[in-house]
Amino acid sequence: MHQNPVVEYRTGDAPRLTAVLVHGRTLDPAYMRALAERVGLPGVRYLLPAADGNTWYPKSFLAPFDENEPFLSAALAHYESVVAGLAAEGIPAGRIVVGGFSQGACLTAEFIHRYPRRYAGALLWTGGLIGPAGETWAPAKELAGMPVVLSTSETDPFVPPWRVRETAEWFEASGARPQSLIFAAREHMVSDEEIAAGRDLLRAALG
Repeated sequence: MHQNPVVEYRTGDAPRLTAVLVHGRTLDPAYMRALAERVGLPGVRYLLPAADGNTWYPKSFLAPFDENEPFLSAALAHYESVVAGLAAEGIPAGRIVVGGFSQGACLTAEFIHRYPRRYAGALLWTGGLIGPAGETWAPAKELAGMPVVLSTSETDPFVPPWRVRETAEWFEASGARPQSLIFAAREHMVSDEEIAAGRDLLRAALG
């Protein structure tokens, strides 16, 4: 599962930062490249993984864990292989931003939870930690100081604001620096305000 090639997109000849951006359900790396183009920052290398059938796991991210297996574990292992490949290139976690949109943002949040490292930052455009209502997560002190952008809307049909708020609270308990953007109403998309927040995070990570 998830052995599709990772698409690469660079903004400039000598990137100083790598961002792993994971697509949502029914989407593909081209969607994430379009978001990267909207961010428009030079000096960033984007790695864009692709899911089999354009879906990382079959059910809602709020479903019991066993209903999304073995696909969820396979997707997380694939995510780790991408990051491990960067480490093998000599790129430390502090020069990597991880992120995604919708299902990809949820997968990223769960990846950070299970493989906690102090990344340069995380972009969780409409996403939160995976698990059913009532799930709890022990803080991960490895995340101290890490900037995180989280978002959704009060009317989002897939990612309810209560889970994004729980996720922000977990990041805060872990010592990270979450910034939550919860809109009163917006379509299931990445708005210009969310792109701007992502640009600010990446610009700061470029240093």
